[in-house]
Amino acid sequence: MSITAKMTAAELSERWEALKSSQPKLRIRNAANELGVSEAELLATQVGKAVQTLRPEFQNILSEIESLGKVMALTRNDDVVHERKGVYLGAELRSPHVGLFVSADIDLRIFFSVWKFAFAVTEGDDKPRHSIQFFAKDGEAIHKIYLVPDSNVEAYQALVKKYLSETQTADLDVEPALPKQKEAIVENFDPTDFRAGWLGMKDTHEFFGLVKKYGLGRVQALQNAPDAHHAHQIKNDAMTYLLNEVSSRDLEIMVFVGNKGMIQIHTGPAKKIVVMDEWLNVLDPDFNLHIKSASAYQSWIVRKPTEDGVVTSIEVFNEMDEMIIQFFGKRKPGIPERTDWQQVVADLEKQFSL
Repeated sequence: MSITAKMTAAELSERWEALKSSQPKLRIRNAANELGVSEAELLATQVGKAVQTLRPEFQNILSEIESLGKVMALTRNDDVVHERKGVYLGAELRSPHVGLFVSADIDLRIFFSVWKFAFAVTEGDDKPRHSIQFFAKDGEAIHKIYLVPDSNVEAYQALVKKYLSETQTADLDVEPALPKQKEAIVENFDPTDFRAGWLGMKDTHEFFGLVKKYGLGRVQALQNAPDAHHAHQIKNDAMTYLLNEVSSRDLEIMVFVGNKGMIQIHTGPAKKIVVMDEWLNVLDPDFNLHIKSASAYQSWIVRKPTEDGVVTSIEVFNEMDEMIIQFFGKRKPGIPERTDWQQVVADLEKQFSL
């Protein structure tokens, strides 16, 4: 049963309006947390007004997003927001479980098993902002697609009309959110065998399978690396240094941000670095990144062997050992890692080691 069963949609809507009056800059995600409901449930209170429910034909909807032209893709978790503008090209959506968009601008890894709801949303009266928003079974936001000035509004309207649900209701069948908890520490595993597996990797993607094989959480895996060269913990304020160095050296990097239903990747420069209150930001024309700095609880330099040589990443975790963001140097399979990225990481390692 939905947690909003304790109050009607009208009552929830009234509470939201009151909250917006007292905190006009409050985001819907934060408002939902304060009201004790999911974001999808809060959004659904506006069905019939600014919100329309779409049929949950996720692959079909996404296969037609290219018709909208340039848009803004937004994926976030509790600690980081990743926004990238571009056209949805290179779709691979045939599987009911996973999907891909692979292009220079919009680069996504999709996990459909947790998806459940889709909405078309219009925000604002004078200059309405249109979006299509997807949510998980527990009502958590997975992915949002916003129109920008260059988008095809007519194509958006046609898409919404095509996939409009016959059922337009504020009542959602939302599953209870699972309480967040750290991965259990695995006591009985062979660290020597695990380290040999790490050193024997031919591709970075093998790391996920290696960690899963031993039932480890990612942080425990890093703590049991072959040596400090392959996984080295660093100070959490290294992120600010990293982004400023990337900017000043004109490096192209890869930035991964994800949640349980989506990973979104930016490949390219990060130029305008701005610190505002608790947020570390990249504010470029087609790429915006917002990192809640205080959420960085552990930061690591990680090096993995591949057939193309070592691949180096910076991985940042929150207090629950969830990876909130991951940085790489720009690279493609078959091409060795850039030495200028390796140099930035080496300089960072000297200054921010723990």
